[in-house]
Amino acid sequence: MIWTLEVKLVCGIYAQGPWEATIEMDSAATLEDLHRAIQSAVRFGDDHLYLFYVARSHTSRARTVFEDKDGSLETTLAKLFPLPWNRKLFYWFDFSDDWKFSIDRTRTAPRGPHKGGRYPKLVATRGDTPVQYPL
Repeated sequence: MIWTLEVKLVCGIYAQGPWEATIEMDSAATLEDLHRAIQSAVRFGDDHLYLFYVARSHTSRARTVFEDKDGSLETTLAKLFPLPWNRKLFYWFDFSDDWKFSIDRTRTAPRGPHKGGRYPKLVATRGDTPVQYPL
């Protein structure tokens, strides 16, 4: 099934304003696949550590972490969603520059893939795309 995800910039050392993207992904995609889709949407260089976590807010200390060292980045979206009540999925890239994004599954009904469609698919962006290393 194809799901629609809303990815929103929460913070980052060089963040200039709000930015968000709508991405369609197969529910069988992994968190590693989602990492690549977000990297492509913001056009960052994939040159830093990252992880995903589920928490009440991006600053919550109580969180469930998904990272490479324990292999949990192979968790599929279908296994992750729906999230527990009052919890969100966050993507944290480059721990020193502190780029954080929230990821929500929309209420748009899941559907089958379009014939010949390729996923993940960046459907739309809003706001100014963040710049990883501004001049």
